[in-house]
Order: sequence, then C-alpha cells, then structure tokens
Amino acid sequence: MAFVRLGLESANVPHADRYGLLWLERGNLFVEKGTLRFLSAGSANLEAGAYDIPYQTLSMLLLGPGTTVSHDVFRLAGSHGVGLVAVGEGGVRMYTAPPLSPDRSTFARRQVTLWSSPKERLRTVLKMYELRFGEKLPTTNVEELRGIEGVRVRSSYKLLAQRYGIPWQQRKFDRAHPEKNDDINNAVNHAATAVYAAASIAVAATATIPQLGFIHEAAYDAFGLDIADIFRMKITIPIAFQGLRRNLEEPQTGIERHVRKMAGSVFAREHFIHQMIETIKTVLADEDEES
Repeated sequence: MAFVRLGLESANVPHADRYGLLWLERGNLFVEKGTLRFLSAGSANLEAGAYDIPYQTLSMLLLGPGTTVSHDVFRLAGSHGVGLVAVGEGGVRMYTAPPLSPDRSTFARRQVTLWSSPKERLRTVLKMYELRFGEKLPTTNVEELRGIEGVRVRSSYKLLAQRYGIPWQQRKFDRAHPEKNDDINNAVNHAATAVYAAASIAVAATATIPQLGFIHEAAYDAFGLDIADIFRMKITIPIAFQGLRRNLEEPQTGIERHVRKMAGSVFAREHFIHQMIETIKTVLADEDEES
C-alpha cells in the first residue's frame, strides 16, 4: 500500500501529533517534486515498489541495510525536524543519527532538572531500579540495590541455562583478554550491544541528553546505558541464551550473528524501541503530576 502525499511542504506538524518512527531498508530514498519517495527492492517488511513517504507526520526515519539516500532527503527532513538514523538490521546497531529538531525541549529540560538536584537524582535512580526489578525494594542504598541485582542476574543465568539446555556453572570473563571469554559471556555482550543500540535510538527519538546519565556517569552515552540496563533481565539475558541455543544447533553461523538476529526478531515482536521511548518518559515524569 503506497503512502499518500500530504501536500504543502510548509506544513509543520507538532511531534506530539506525529506517528513516530518509520523503518526503511533495501531501497532508494529520494525527493521527487517535493515529495519524499522510497523505491523498495522488497524486504520482509515492505513489498517491492514505489512509496510516497508522509514525512510531515514522522519524527524519525530508521534506515536499515541496503538503503541509499540522496542529499535532498537531508534538506527536506531537516526543514521539518525529521531525524534520519542509520541502523543495523532490526535496530540492533545505531551507526549515526543527525540531530533531531523537536518542537519542544520538555524531556531534555526535565532531565537536566532531575540530574542537577541530588535529591531528585537519587529518586530517579530508585525509579530506574524499581522499573528494572518490577517492584519497589525496601532500601534506598544504591550499592545494596546493585548487590540485589547481581544476585538476581546470576539466578536468571542459571534458570535460563536450564530452560535452553546450556551447560553452565558461572559466567567467566576477562576484561583484559576478551578473546578468552566463554560463550555465555560473549552472547551476553552481543545482546547488550544490540539492546544498547535500541536505547540509543530511543534517546535520539526523545531528544534527551545522552551524556546525562543517572546511574552511569562517565560515559558519553550514559543515559542510553541507564535505559538499556532497565531491560537487562527482561530482554538482554533471554536474547543471549536464545542465541546460544541457536548456536548449539547451527554452530557454523556463529554466536554473534545468532544473537543479533534473535535481538532483531525480539525488537520487532515486542515493539521494543517504542517500549524504551515510553520508559524514558516514565523515568523523566514529574511524580507530583503523576499522582
């Protein structure tokens, strides 16, 4: 089904009223007579053919493998505040994202307000751990929360290893010699990279500030790491073990590719990037307004 051209190029739809993200892959994105068009070579998500793209009603275009883009696309997208993001298949990598131009700075200003207040920052950290655990724990000590998380993560490794028939005693890794890491550690690292890519897309889509993390501090992408960690036990570790199971069945493919393909499948099925966007909104929400 072809998209319909919306009309006036001067139209400027508020981001709150836009549809959000549109995935494109394996085709040519270009401008023709003021209309953004996509010539699809055909993929699992879009049949071959020519499509008019309603760019005025989108916040971001996610450009997957096999996509070519003309210079005029950047001009048109930039004039309407539409972000262009180059991603891996299924959104398991984010390679680049030109700045999005939202019509409001609400989330960024709220993030700065929470980050700059020690009291509000701690409250935000506790909210993140509550989202991560699915419950409020009887402690406000961050080190204790990290300890509880460690116990639960190790328990989840054991349970998932049993479920997927993976031989496991404990997770072993050597930061100085990553090539010596065991298969489980490699799978978890590959899954974490994919989930972090999804979080980076969500951070870009909400125009929040990557450097201002609440739990992570030093990294330039600290906020993305914060958001990715919320889904560690729910999404990241299960993807890793499912990828390991596939690798036992088809070892010639390799752990990284199995995990990456599994991540892309889960992201699509669970509308995962949308979940992350909504999680960012929840993390930054004003609790007084919520109540």
